[in-house]
Parts: sequence; structure tokens; C-alpha cells
Amino acid sequence: MIQAHVYISGFVQGVGYRQFVKRKAQELGLTGWVKNLPDARVEAVFQGKKEDIEKMITLCKKGPFLAEVEDIHIIWEESQEVYRDFTIV
Repeated sequence: MIQAHVYISGFVQGVGYRQFVKRKAQELGLTGWVKNLPDARVEAVFQGKKEDIEKMITLCKKGPFLAEVEDIHIIWEESQEVYRDFTIV
């Protein structure tokens, strides 16, 4: 199964970004996780159909209302672990 390992930088912590990602990922039927990093970035892993992951990445570029996304780094990879749902960790 393909997955995208994504790092989002900008003003993305403290603005509901992880909840936004979780809600949108669940709407698209994706599994994986999202978390805050100590360097103020957000990290996420998305598993599912490539076209749905690409839609999710497009949503991540915008983010929720107060977020200001500056950059997204995407690593496409084969999944080592299969997730059953989408969680905030």
C-alpha cells in the first residue's frame, strides 16, 4: 500500500490544524496519523488511494481558517505498517 509521509511548516500549531487534518482524512477514507513536532511543524502519514491522498495534500496546503502554511514536504513510500483508522498522536 502506498502512503505519503508529509511535513507541514508555517503557522500550523495552535490553530486546530491536527483536528482539521483528522476530519478531512476521515472524510476521504484515509488512514494514518497526524502530530505536532517540537520544531513547530506538523507531521502526518496518509494511507489510501493515491488520488485521495493527493486531495488530502491539497487540503493540507490550505489548512483551517487561521493556519498559514508555508511549505509541505512529501515523501511517497511503501507503507511498513497498515493503519486501521486516522488518529492524532
